[in-house]
Amino acid sequence: MKATGIVRRIDDLGRVVIPKEIRRTMRIREGDPLEIYTGTGGEVVFKKYSPMGELSTFAAEYADALSGSTNLSVIICDRDHCIAAAGVSKKDVIDRAVSSDLEKICEERRTKICETNEVIYALDGVDFEICIAVPIISAGDITGAVVFLRNEKAVRPFESDIKLAGVAAKFLGNQTD
Repeated sequence: MKATGIVRRIDDLGRVVIPKEIRRTMRIREGDPLEIYTGTGGEVVFKKYSPMGELSTFAAEYADALSGSTNLSVIICDRDHCIAAAGVSKKDVIDRAVSSDLEKICEERRTKICETNEVIYALDGVDFEICIAVPIISAGDITGAVVFLRNEKAVRPFESDIKLAGVAAKFLGNQTD
């Protein structure tokens, strides 16, 4: 653990305010679930909880099936990071932060199909372009995204690919309800 030098007091209702700088750095948004851990030395640790993270093994198998069916690379993300991938080097993408563009797509709660001349990157630090991105919604909350990556031909995806991405996002959303 790393000390921040920030000290906060607990109010009369037992609440602690997490400073804005830490929330921004850790990508903690209003309404995000936090898991609480205690340590043997008296530590209380808050960790972001990701319902999609609980499904990472299943999501990896699902990504493999999607990639095999579409001949496109697939990544599955929670709200912050890539949790599963197929058709690309996993070490290049797993745990990599989602791009701000992908965050915006998810916030819009709509399927995004990129035009052939449109370039939107899926993850920070790697040049994987989005072909199709569908937000995963569970109990009304955005929990992640299913993203098909553009192949080297950069052609518009088939209608069946778009529908398959939508079905995958809906299915994964139902698994986290």
